[in-house]
Amino acid sequence: MRFLTTVKSVETGVRPPEKLMQAMHQFIQEAIGKGVLYETGGLTPSREGKFYRIAGDELHVTDGPYAEAKEVVGGYAILECASRDEANIWATRFMQLHIDNWPGWEGSADLREMHPFAGTNVPRGG
Repeated sequence: MRFLTTVKSVETGVRPPEKLMQAMHQFIQEAIGKGVLYETGGLTPSREGKFYRIAGDELHVTDGPYAEAKEVVGGYAILECASRDEANIWATRFMQLHIDNWPGWEGSADLREMHPFAGTNVPRGG
């Protein structure tokens, strides 16, 4: 079963502490070694993105940052787990890293099972 987890917080422009980055590196290496982590990454600040919305049968495109958003997605991970319970354990451990290594940080994460469309496994490559 494949799961997508996203982590969200208020954009402060402050880089994560080195202690958290080191703890995440160890966590990521463990997850890769156990075959759980399929892909992960951080996202650029919302000021570098665009927001697409359809309302009244019209497409609206807005340059970032997204003033109406309290929290924005800052990173993601795609997990390959045997069960929802296993995915929950990994997501919980990831969030605990933030408690242990970034005092005062506030944010949230979302864990959702992925259901790819048939025939959409596009090979990755350069």
